[in-house]
Amino acid sequence: MSGNTFGTLFAVTNFGESHGPAIGCVIDGCPPGMALSEADIQGDLDRRRPGTSRHVTQRNEPDAVQILSGVYEGKTTGTPIALLIQNTDQRSKDYGQIAQQFRPGHADFTYFKKYGIRDPRGGGRSSARLTAPMVAAGAVAKKWLFEKYGTVFRGCMAQIGDIVIPFESWDHVPNNPFFAPVADVAELEAYMDALRKAGDSCGARIRVTASKVPVGLGEPLFDKMDSDIAWAMMGINAVKGVEIGAGFASVTQRGTTHGDSITPEGFVSNNAGGVLGGISTGQDLEVSIAIKPTSSIISPRQSIDVNNQPVEVVTKGRHDPCVGIRATPIAEAMLALVVMEHALRNRAQCGDVNVPQDPSSPQASFL
Repeated sequence: MSGNTFGTLFAVTNFGESHGPAIGCVIDGCPPGMALSEADIQGDLDRRRPGTSRHVTQRNEPDAVQILSGVYEGKTTGTPIALLIQNTDQRSKDYGQIAQQFRPGHADFTYFKKYGIRDPRGGGRSSARLTAPMVAAGAVAKKWLFEKYGTVFRGCMAQIGDIVIPFESWDHVPNNPFFAPVADVAELEAYMDALRKAGDSCGARIRVTASKVPVGLGEPLFDKMDSDIAWAMMGINAVKGVEIGAGFASVTQRGTTHGDSITPEGFVSNNAGGVLGGISTGQDLEVSIAIKPTSSIISPRQSIDVNNQPVEVVTKGRHDPCVGIRATPIAEAMLALVVMEHALRNRAQCGDVNVPQDPSSPQASFL
């Protein structure tokens, strides 16, 4: 009921607060027998962690993950996997001034009205810091899906503020702090430097994909693959929009264009984003998310305090001028968790289904 667990067959229960002693998660339902170590998880956490460039928050957390249970002699046992990440660089004094105020654009107001109490330090439970455990869980799902089906998850920044970023190559993504698929990010760096000096923030658009996804994942009604993807993506802090495939461009497309024609060699296009009728087609899953501007900025803004009195709020502390910069590994992780959940569900329900297919077809089932 309290909304801290994601998934059913691959259930991830998230715990902790931004400035508490630690954050983490418990994964229940990971299949046994998969080799797993901290090193398998740490790489994705390093991609998400703060303090990695001048363009993100300077809170310097190592985000070193510990596996506390569920692994014996280097392999998963099928029992709950507990993952712990220590918080080591909190600076809670930065939030003393706003403990009785509601920051515009934040969950302060709604959280207080719902629970009657809130932890103001770094946003407490509603902080984007709580995406780190989901990235850790996503890394476990990624490894199992890759070993089982060859599924690969990738993401990149497609737009930051006013700047649309053209796609050049996936090879560029790990070579810059923006996860941008371009060789030259000088324009993006200059844009962010100017934004920080102005005491303002901006949003971003992130593209995330999954290739070699098994055919047949998802249900035709309430548990559609694409609806679960949208639900998962909207669970990421600051996400305000989700597109699957052509997304909102579908509005201006004609049916003769939008419908993906099929040939013996496979689909001709992928406007559907890899999902038809809620069920995966075997094509790449194509997802885009819109992330709002960071709410924590030093520019003064009008608000109220807990006594409903008018105040001027200035948010101090260390914050990302664009939270979208570190969102790519988070979106990859959430997509992996959705695919993992549906892969296990489909294996349980339809593991004995045998549909004759041409194994040379790009859409041949991987199940």
